[in-house]
Amino acid sequence: MQSLRLPVVAAPMLIVSGPELVIAACRAGVLGAFPLGNPRGEGELDAWLERIERELAEAADAGESVAPYVPNLVVHPSNTQLPAQLEAVVAHAPEIVITSVGSPKNVVPALHDAGAQVWADVATVHHAERALEAGVDGLVLLGAGAGGHTGWANPFAFVRAVRERFDGTLVLAGGVSDGASILAAEALGCDLCYLGTRFIASAESRAQPAYKQMIVDSELDDIQLTDVFSGMNVSMMRKSLVANGLDPRDFGVQGASGGPLYAERNPGGPREWRDIWSAGHSASGIHDVAPVAEIVDRLEREYHAARAALRERLR
Repeated sequence: MQSLRLPVVAAPMLIVSGPELVIAACRAGVLGAFPLGNPRGEGELDAWLERIERELAEAADAGESVAPYVPNLVVHPSNTQLPAQLEAVVAHAPEIVITSVGSPKNVVPALHDAGAQVWADVATVHHAERALEAGVDGLVLLGAGAGGHTGWANPFAFVRAVRERFDGTLVLAGGVSDGASILAAEALGCDLCYLGTRFIASAESRAQPAYKQMIVDSELDDIQLTDVFSGMNVSMMRKSLVANGLDPRDFGVQGASGGPLYAERNPGGPREWRDIWSAGHSASGIHDVAPVAEIVDRLEREYHAARAALRERLR
């Protein structure tokens, strides 16, 4: 994509990603993504899409090089709003749509008819193969250490295993927070990287100030993998569990036989995402809250410095 300054997607994040973050990312030269479930009110999804398109068009008319915005469709059967969300996306016909949490097979035809590429996020090689059978154009590989819902696979092995099967667009998610890791992902065979946690700690994200600061104050070892909330693996911050009066030792990976989920056992307790906050392993590399434009400038400098250092080592 010639409009990109860096091969980066500002990842779609529940609650956190609003029009402000998407627009800032696209204007900074990276793909700006958001979950279509974030706008909640009547007519709000269309209003978000219209605002994003209008402000990016105005920036382009003013001579800026603007990257595409990327809606994210949750295709799990529990998403009762999927038909309306799909209809809205088809009407706006974005360049790229990302599907999450399930098979994309039922939405690929309509999105392709609208002229959109479809990228599916996957956490296993099996799911990658299923998504390719459904006709997707790209894959987002959820490697170990990604924030939010995450996979378990080592990113090195995962990327190489999928690249043997697929020569289309690959996006690596998990543990990427600086320019050197972006370059490393390219060396593995990826086309782009997801950065989510880095953009939670941005001025334009809708995360609470305490959430942003907790990311700055956290290290890799402060990130906890658990399936207690939804039955799916998710990366959460231990400090957030503690802040809500919860014992991190009760929030491991229990598997299907682990008993009732947290919400069933604690119907009035703190809620995942709203009260208990997620972050990825890349929290270790985040030391401040900054505007998106400044973050992307920094990533670009780090990326080119890493390339220069690698060339020097290879001489």
